[in-house]
Amino acid sequence: MRIIITGGTGLIGRPLSQALATEGHEVIVLSRQPDKTKNLPAGVRLQKWDGKSAEGWGELADGAGAIVNLAGAGIADERWSAARKQLIRQSRIDAGKAVMEVISAARVKPGVLIQASAVGYYGVQNGDAQLTESASPGGDFLSKVCFDWEASTAAASKLGVRRAVIRTGVVLSNEGGAFPKQVLPFKFFAGGPVGSGRQWYPWIHIDDQVRAIQFLIANDKASGPFNLTAPNPVTNQEFGKLIGEALGRPAFLPAPGFAMKTVFGEMSIILLEGQRAIPQKLLDLGFKFKYETAQAALRALLGAPNDHMAPAGKQETASLPASKE
Repeated sequence: MRIIITGGTGLIGRPLSQALATEGHEVIVLSRQPDKTKNLPAGVRLQKWDGKSAEGWGELADGAGAIVNLAGAGIADERWSAARKQLIRQSRIDAGKAVMEVISAARVKPGVLIQASAVGYYGVQNGDAQLTESASPGGDFLSKVCFDWEASTAAASKLGVRRAVIRTGVVLSNEGGAFPKQVLPFKFFAGGPVGSGRQWYPWIHIDDQVRAIQFLIANDKASGPFNLTAPNPVTNQEFGKLIGEALGRPAFLPAPGFAMKTVFGEMSIILLEGQRAIPQKLLDLGFKFKYETAQAALRALLGAPNDHMAPAGKQETASLPASKE
């Protein structure tokens, strides 16, 4: 199966492309600067694109098994100036338009489109209510970005392409993203809750993020929005406590909310607010998480003994048929 990934050099895209290539698929990663992209997994092909059109890659989508659209400027890479906020939104809209351009032109439509989004879709949540995929969108900046991001490829369904939207939580990976930054203070005995600590933390281990995307590609019944979060979210305070336990470090030094706002400005909403998102639709389709609890995920990532993981061999995701090309 030919699988095209936009944003395939990022935190999620790299391990996803490796997993798909290992299964024997033809994996093509789109990059605006392929000459500067290094250390891609073996068997993964780079293809240049401009991030906003079908130029240079449109013909590859004809008859492709799947397109995975992960492209977009980093949410937490820089403080949010007006220009940065515009880039965050526009980069996602442009990528969506490019995907729709190639799908519209394809004589044989791709089998499935996996469209990225985030649990930020639900906006700021000031309560303990569980948020399934039927919950309404919020009204803050990130919520509006996610809403527009999802809408950018909504027309794919009308063209007969199965479309699954992945509303991802905080991805736990040692290779980048928020997690290494969160862990660092604990290593220096300065870890603790952020803000009130009562905000919910909708996490997912990188392995389950990749496995869930593979599952959604393979499952013909998977369409519409899916929360890609572990089934057991925790509060920020509890998450910090579990990091401390895994590292053998204290977790009592708080990072006050006002300090976060001073340092990060509007972007501090990422740290100070959260959503109690539940992966109801994934569970209903029978997906089995490898890391169901934050304790298991953190011990695996931080090298601590893990007695709470399920036995090996019982948590496999659906496999995709190997490429015959």
